[in-house]
Amino acid sequence: MKLADLRRLTIRKRLKIHFKLRNGMECIVNETGVAQAPALKSVPDFNFEDELAAAEEFLVEGAPPTPARKLSRAEMTAMAADSPAAAVVHDHDDD
Repeated sequence: MKLADLRRLTIRKRLKIHFKLRNGMECIVNETGVAQAPALKSVPDFNFEDELAAAEEFLVEGAPPTPARKLSRAEMTAMAADSPAAAVVHDHDDD
């Protein structure tokens, strides 16, 4: 699962996905696909893609009144893979 997968999922499903960074901060991928660390005050010394690879738990927020729910890495990977945008489309032009 890549950050681009989470971005597509949040945009398509209008979700917010939270995950913890190894330094204790939190990353939020919002409904527009923007990944941000709200507590970040300067240029980061980490990469969100690398931090995502280490994340084991995710908090997924839907539109109200849907309650937020915690997902494991395996559940989040499956959810991202089930997103229609995650499907690879091959267009072959044999002319």
